[in-house]
Amino acid sequence: MKILVLNGVNLNMFGHRDPKQYGTITLAQIERKVKSLGKELGASVTCFQTNIEGEMCERIHQAYHDRVDAVVINAGAWTHYSIALRDALAILTCPVIEVHMSNIHAREPFRHHSVIADIARGQICGFGALSYELGLRAAIQAAQAAPA
Repeated sequence: MKILVLNGVNLNMFGHRDPKQYGTITLAQIERKVKSLGKELGASVTCFQTNIEGEMCERIHQAYHDRVDAVVINAGAWTHYSIALRDALAILTCPVIEVHMSNIHAREPFRHHSVIADIARGQICGFGALSYELGLRAAIQAAQAAPA
């Protein structure tokens, strides 16, 4: 089983950016945890991060061609406004799980809306780095339940 974990704009700054909101864990540490959990659960996990919206769309297009089994995505600020990212994700035929370290619904009003939510299988937010692990578990379960 192939799972792609996508991280959007500014998420490479986890560990430095707003530690009260996101903690001190780095994206590299999160990626190691997710890959390790994936291995435990019998899934191959590939991680990708970019601050460039077009690169993220291209990586999603590649995921379609690679026929990944599921995608876990923390789109960062793109969550709230990137129709291009949403449209790229809508091309996928596999389950998409949206994750956020913070509870976006308990933050500033502009963060309450996700343009991804209506095409995602589900959304996990507010559990810090654990959101990624929960998202991976949900992605694997959803991929196993999906018709072949």
